[in-house]
Amino acid sequence: MSAHSQKNASPSGGADPRDVANAHQPFRTDRLVLWVGTLAIAANFAWIVANNENFGWPVVGRYFFDPTVISGLYVSLGLTVVAMLIGIALGLLLAIARLSSDLLAHSLAGLFIWFFRGTPLLVQLIFWYNLSTLFPTLSIAIPFGPTLASWDTNSVITPMTAAIVGLALNEAAYMAEIIRGGLLSVDRGQAETAEAFGMTRARALRRIIIPQAMRSIVPPTGNQLISMIKATSLVSVIAMADLLYSVQSIYNSTFEVIPMLLVAVIWYLLITSVLNIGQGYIERYYGRGERRTDDSAKLVKAAGIPENSAVPSPILAQEASH
Repeated sequence: MSAHSQKNASPSGGADPRDVANAHQPFRTDRLVLWVGTLAIAANFAWIVANNENFGWPVVGRYFFDPTVISGLYVSLGLTVVAMLIGIALGLLLAIARLSSDLLAHSLAGLFIWFFRGTPLLVQLIFWYNLSTLFPTLSIAIPFGPTLASWDTNSVITPMTAAIVGLALNEAAYMAEIIRGGLLSVDRGQAETAEAFGMTRARALRRIIIPQAMRSIVPPTGNQLISMIKATSLVSVIAMADLLYSVQSIYNSTFEVIPMLLVAVIWYLLITSVLNIGQGYIERYYGRGERRTDDSAKLVKAAGIPENSAVPSPILAQEASH
């Protein structure tokens, strides 16, 4: 049988009239029509928005780099950074407590996460801002004993501290679940092998478990950072001079409500777009690590090593050598 007849032979042994070697995908006219229609609608909408005088685009351009707006932007960015750092640190402690076998630590961490994830962030911010209504003074005292120190609540809970505490505690509850999920994604055999090498639980977490869990923790943390940027707009209700509060203070005097809100919207979109690009790079970076793990698993399988055998990770082997 010739090579040409073998190429066109069907699996059943009969002749196959189709030439698979020269096959090509047919031109999709319906897809082209869909693309053209979508682009036409988008271009028409953009034209309507650009030429609608009610949007006040000249006002948007005039106030886009206004010092008051830029000052509010810096406040929003600063709140985001501080709240995220505190939230990540506290979330890590809560995640470890949730995974602990200690009943008290596990219960307290679960209660914290239940409360701060189950109540709206806006309500929490208003609660912290009005804390002096419940507790006129904040004090450090021995339970049922004398007071060691006390402060006026209004002097401690300013709009800034209320915003930081409210955002950070709420973020800690969400980060605790993200970190806990990342820690659970690491093979339990890693911790058992580390214990067999004589490592303490704290050192195994710090040197073995957490570095491997970062592949599952970092991408959703980037998503939380983007959410935090938008959540800072809620602090405007407690008179915190963030980006939204700054544009509100301007349109309260100029009555240019829509243009000033567009200024805030464009700034939020610019910031989140930059963060989205960074998140994409991070996800691709940790995706490469996952592919390397899959390649290592294939090499182990090719070497004839049983899948259930305890094969220490490179991180664990390096720690064991020390």
